[in-house]
Amino acid sequence: MVSDRSEPSAARPRDDGEPTGFLHRRSIVAACLTAFLLAPVPLRAEISPGDLTLTVTPERNGNADPFSREMVLLRIHGVYRQAILLEEVIQPSLANFSWTQLGRDAWSKTRLPDGQVAIAFDRVVAIFPHHPGDFTIDPFIHRLTVNEGGKRVVVDVPSAPVNLPVATWTKPVGGPDAKEPWWLPAKDVTITDSWSPDPETVKLGETTRRIVTLEAQGLVAEGLPPRPVMRTRGILTFAGPVTRETLITPSGPVARATYQWDVRPAIDEVIPLDAIVIPWFDTVSRTLREAEIPARQIGGGLPDRDDEAKPIVPASPLLVVTAALGAFGLGLALIGVGTGRDVRRRRLDARTRRALRQAASARDARAFRAVLDPVLSGRPDLARAWQTQPEIAAGLAALDDSLYGQGPAAALDLPALDLPALARALARPVTVAPALAETRPRLAALDGRKAPSAAAPQARSATP
Repeated sequence: MVSDRSEPSAARPRDDGEPTGFLHRRSIVAACLTAFLLAPVPLRAEISPGDLTLTVTPERNGNADPFSREMVLLRIHGVYRQAILLEEVIQPSLANFSWTQLGRDAWSKTRLPDGQVAIAFDRVVAIFPHHPGDFTIDPFIHRLTVNEGGKRVVVDVPSAPVNLPVATWTKPVGGPDAKEPWWLPAKDVTITDSWSPDPETVKLGETTRRIVTLEAQGLVAEGLPPRPVMRTRGILTFAGPVTRETLITPSGPVARATYQWDVRPAIDEVIPLDAIVIPWFDTVSRTLREAEIPARQIGGGLPDRDDEAKPIVPASPLLVVTAALGAFGLGLALIGVGTGRDVRRRRLDARTRRALRQAASARDARAFRAVLDPVLSGRPDLARAWQTQPEIAAGLAALDDSLYGQGPAAALDLPALDLPALARALARPVTVAPALAETRPRLAALDGRKAPSAAAPQARSATP
């Protein structure tokens, strides 16, 4: 049995070797504690039934019987009308459970229905059943030293036994006894994924650091899974340390684990990283759910933010003058001769790329199409360039076929819709061919009139 003893209001026996000033300060502290516990509570000549009560209440998730290794909170609450001089909690063995105390004991004042003021005691213990079965939690005992008629009396205040059935997992997949996946029962699970620098800007031989933070409500840190496996062709990964911590909140514990990798591309091409799925059991809705570390790509991109771009080094004045003269001469040559080419690079903005990745990670085809619609209508240059690339064209057709099931896509032998792969393909820069580029006249008309556009020939005016 586990016990912990404290003396909230009694001073320690005097030690003759201690200085007088120290004894004086210690007596002041003891007097303050005694005043907190004794002042609001009137001294009673004798202990009456109901003056000292202790209750243990199990907090079941979703008001259902827990499964093995699922956390159950035991809320221990005592109400005492008598003044407490010493106290000690004697805990039962809890042979079929692992357990941990959450936070420190709390002492406070409470007003009873009859208007009297009493002392309240609170402790929270988290228990984790080892296996299914019908268990009984033996009484907790609060051993109190009280003042009864001017005498110190030791009284044991027991709680009532608590019946706690532990259910057996009957679903065909998952569960506390399955080797895979990791059993993760929690009220909620959130994942935060951060990279430094952005993986799309990393080149061959450079390194980026990935940090994934996993938080689970209603769980202690020891219940979180080990570091996920991040392995794909073309990268070198160096796993960093794993940190775990348990945060105590008014609504219960929150477990947090931080996983870290250093990632280095080993080939000079775009490397896709697939999403990592982490299954977990929702203890509120009593259903299996999934959290996901989002898919990303390494290399083949531009900085997502302007502040990530490399600073521009100012050129020397001589170089500026030389470049200006060269540009002027080249401009005159282009006016007279023309290059015959207008090759341009086009790419989706960072916000749209992120929105596509999020929709792809959620496997939400409608959200993916909703993000893509403004681009297809507002960026015809990109839309035409995408149709020239078989991978993107097939992916867009498969997307429309999965949503609408009509049109030319329905008659094609399309591959299965892979939203993460389509998002990665759409995020790459594309080259707009001269025939697809938006053409404009290089010089305005000298008489001030608007020059005709190549895409919209000038209409002939009728002459009388």
